[in-house]
Amino acid sequence: MNEAHFHLLVNHLPIIFPLAGAIVLITGLFSKSEAVKRTAFMIFILGAISAIFAMISGGGAEEVVEKLNEVSESFISNHEDSAKIFSILSYILGGVSIFGLWGSIKEKAFSNIVSIGILIFTFVVLFFAKQTGTSGEEISHKEIRSGSITAPSSENTIKENGVND
Repeated sequence: MNEAHFHLLVNHLPIIFPLAGAIVLITGLFSKSEAVKRTAFMIFILGAISAIFAMISGGGAEEVVEKLNEVSESFISNHEDSAKIFSILSYILGGVSIFGLWGSIKEKAFSNIVSIGILIFTFVVLFFAKQTGTSGEEISHKEIRSGSITAPSSENTIKENGVND
């Protein structure tokens, strides 16, 4: 397994953990269950840890992918810039989740307000998760790049091949 392969294995986790955590946190807020909210905080913390591994493996993946002829440096650079922002936001989400977990365990009065704030911040993180995921996919998936050429319709294909009615 090379570094690009490892990156492909771990890079989805920092995107999936905040999404799953948001669902769990919403459930905890509606059910007023501290145990469920604590579970969400732990999921966010795992997401921050997985972001570390995605960032560490990204440099090695870049070295492997740059050697491929069909990959443009601009796609790699765009993904790298987006990943830096997303990872910082993921680390912040993990940090405030540690604070939220502490507040919940200690039964602090502000615990519910912190939970709502964390949920709102999670949606910001998810926006950047989407940006980072899409920019990463654009590196090797030509079909999703903006401005990509769509497949010709069957009518155009028939005309191009010299088959007419």
